[in-house]
Amino acid sequence: MSQHHHTSRKKTGDTRAKKNADKLIQSPALAPRRKALMWLITLSIPIVFFVVSELLLRLFAYGQSLPLFIANPANSHYILPRPDIVRRYFAQDADLPSVTMEANFLLKEKPSNGYRVFVQGGSTAAGFPYGLGASLAGMLDKRLRASLPQHHVEVVNTALAAVNSYTVLDLADEIIAQQPDAILLYMGHNEYLGLLGVGSNYTAANSQASTLLFLQLQELRLFQLLQNTYQQLSHQDRDAEAKTSSSQSRTFMAKVAKHKDIAMDSDLYRAGLEQFSTNLTLLLDKYQAAGIQVFLATIASNIADQKPFASAELTAQQQAALGNIQSLVAAQQTQSAISASDELAQRWNSDNSALAHFALGQIYRQLGQASAAQQQLTLAKDLDLLRFRAPSEINHIIKQHAARYSNVVLVDVESGWQQQSPLGLIGDNLMLEHLHPNVQGYFLLADTFYAAMQTKQNFADWQSIDTAQAWKERPLLPAEEYLGFAKILQLKNDYPFTQLSADRKVQALRLPPADDWQLALGKSHFLKQIDWLTMMQRCLSQYQAENNLAMTLKTAVLLADALPHDPVINAFVANLYVGLKQPALADYYKKRSELATPSSNS
Repeated sequence: MSQHHHTSRKKTGDTRAKKNADKLIQSPALAPRRKALMWLITLSIPIVFFVVSELLLRLFAYGQSLPLFIANPANSHYILPRPDIVRRYFAQDADLPSVTMEANFLLKEKPSNGYRVFVQGGSTAAGFPYGLGASLAGMLDKRLRASLPQHHVEVVNTALAAVNSYTVLDLADEIIAQQPDAILLYMGHNEYLGLLGVGSNYTAANSQASTLLFLQLQELRLFQLLQNTYQQLSHQDRDAEAKTSSSQSRTFMAKVAKHKDIAMDSDLYRAGLEQFSTNLTLLLDKYQAAGIQVFLATIASNIADQKPFASAELTAQQQAALGNIQSLVAAQQTQSAISASDELAQRWNSDNSALAHFALGQIYRQLGQASAAQQQLTLAKDLDLLRFRAPSEINHIIKQHAARYSNVVLVDVESGWQQQSPLGLIGDNLMLEHLHPNVQGYFLLADTFYAAMQTKQNFADWQSIDTAQAWKERPLLPAEEYLGFAKILQLKNDYPFTQLSADRKVQALRLPPADDWQLALGKSHFLKQIDWLTMMQRCLSQYQAENNLAMTLKTAVLLADALPHDPVINAFVANLYVGLKQPALADYYKKRSELATPSSNS
């Protein structure tokens, strides 16, 4: 066969194969497959792009990973909640609010006899302005340890000032991973003006769905790149103003409110309630699925002595009507004053002036009319346009959710505080300002949780610690109480408690005199002349010099609990308890001291 003939046959065969292939590709049976393949390739291109971009950003160490729990560099046996966890919710160069989570520790590995309690919520749960000692974790830690002497008790604070249900929800999975036996929740005041709140300057998105998506995406480096780029482009003009000394000296309350007028039943008002209800459902679903007991508290605020922050001013007619009733009160015509007040209350039933209802509530309070005063003062709080206090509907949501879950116990803190208040009106008797408790209020908050936990405990060895003993051993020193009082004075020296001058400068703060060495140390710490550890160590030395055993023990325990990795202070506390014939507590601190020795720190 000639070469030409062979080549001709080969070309014919190739042509025939190509035609057959074209027929196969164009056949009706294979067309849908080809189309699906093309769609798959088209859709996969952006996915591949995003995956590759994410991997490259991580390879070059771009962005940040901010887990809730971090290693304790002083002793590898312990971990702690990240103090700067708030950075998780902001771009890299953003102007962060000055809030941190106080350092407190838990064992890296939960002991077989361990009992772990985690506290979640905002500034009240965290103990502001006194610090960790006044917090739920601080007040309950030693008391629960004494109640469960056969268990290794850890009460861990993960509460943080200015946060709301978004942050509490965001941290839940990491808390579950630490095998908690119980969760204590006190939250609800920051749904409007806290971080990510609907009326806050620190808002991540314009809707709840997009904010929840933001929380899901925040770990991705590509998302962080976009967030940081947007931050740089959109905030350049505000950087200079934000970084001035005047701006830096302002309180969080002075900076946070973007929407200062959120009227009851407005769209923003309803959005705040929906945000809280949805996030609380998602949160409780997680804990129910994990089989964890939850103690969910109602919240309270100062209704008796904190007038509304923002309201329509009283009209001349309203002032006249209130003045007439005050004249009857002054003339001791009590029944006539009550009747006139009742008539005015009915007439103002649909009036939205928070100040009007607050003034009428004060008259009822003078007249000893508890129920009417409660109604008017609560309405005044609910109508307050500047929503630093939660409206009453937040507690309705809390109670509804508590009844819906078998693993949730309602802790009615509001009722407990009302029972301890004149006429049932919570005011300055338990509050420092609009919603943060004083020392008595914080102790009562913890005592209410303790009572609820006691009714639900399933421990054969539970030993109840009565209220009087717990109050005597409350974990706060006079120096810390002065520090807290100074912080409240600083808070009240700024918006919204004080109207600023035309140049918006905050007036110089005047601190009360420090009448003894304890208060002087608290003042020095507030002025940042000494840190907390130095203040506490000086307190311990002075109490020892005075042979004050009770205060020496209290101070040493506070130091040992703040420094579980310090073998010296924990051994010191162990010896004190040996002398007091309290073997269970002595053994607890002795074991912690042994764990903290260099030979065990590996």
